[in-house]
Amino acid sequence: MMNKNTICLWYVNDAEGAARFYSQTFPDSTVGAVHRAPGDFPGGHAGDVLTVEFTVCGIPCLGLNGGDVFKHSEAFSFQIATDSQAETDRYWNAIVDNGGTESECGWCKDKWGLSWQITPRVLTEAMASGGDVAKRAFGAMMKMRKIDVAAIEAAVRG
Repeated sequence: MMNKNTICLWYVNDAEGAARFYSQTFPDSTVGAVHRAPGDFPGGHAGDVLTVEFTVCGIPCLGLNGGDVFKHSEAFSFQIATDSQAETDRYWNAIVDNGGTESECGWCKDKWGLSWQITPRVLTEAMASGGDVAKRAFGAMMKMRKIDVAAIEAAVRG
């Protein structure tokens, strides 16, 4: 049965490759049905992969191979909560080392142009606490690309 709400992500022509990468990288992630186009479409031809059903960390998604008409934007991202520096490194490095790019404050982009926030829980908790703790954690984060858990913990301690 189809989910009531599914995130639809537009890809130029590699929705299946993206879905397979996500399913191999993140827990609770799978690739479901792959649907081929019954006729030619703006992004491809009859028989090409048109859509791919997949799940990223339990979130249902549909990848659509729509051609190069639309691009991903930082206005949409997946935020992945991590519990350690090792987990942060694993996800960050998987994305960046697979043709992605680093950005600021825990953000990176995969090779398909989709933005990801790899966010240690220690940072989220510090920001939620407010006051001076949040200010110190925020100040430390603003100097980072990939989040350094030890530096955030030091900022929290003051």
